[in-house]
Amino acid sequence: MDNAGFQRWLDAYVAAWKAYDEDEIGALFSDDAEYRFHPWDEPVRGRDAIVATWLEDRDDPGSWTAEYRPWAIDGDRAVAAGVSRYLGADQVTVEREYHNVFLCRFDAEGRCREFTEIYLRRGG
Repeated sequence: MDNAGFQRWLDAYVAAWKAYDEDEIGALFSDDAEYRFHPWDEPVRGRDAIVATWLEDRDDPGSWTAEYRPWAIDGDRAVAAGVSRYLGADQVTVEREYHNVFLCRFDAEGRCREFTEIYLRRGG
């Protein structure tokens, strides 16, 4: 994985989140991927299970913004940092802001096979 490839993956992650499209979500992950919403969680295992989990709890269109950038890359491991903001009914006012870190490991095809999210809510 390199910086440009990881940024493409991060951009595709945000696009898949916006679309909630099964194929777009699935394309991000390897067949045997493990996904953790928190470091202490048991992982969601397998692409199909990850897609199903994403689709269970959807954010409303226009209710959030997100931007993530590569922070460090070492071989097949990559770390991203970014910000997710949840917006009010006017789709402008920020009601909640989270600072995110993604810990990722990729396969040879550039699909994520291990994903762990760490986030902190700003101001609480």
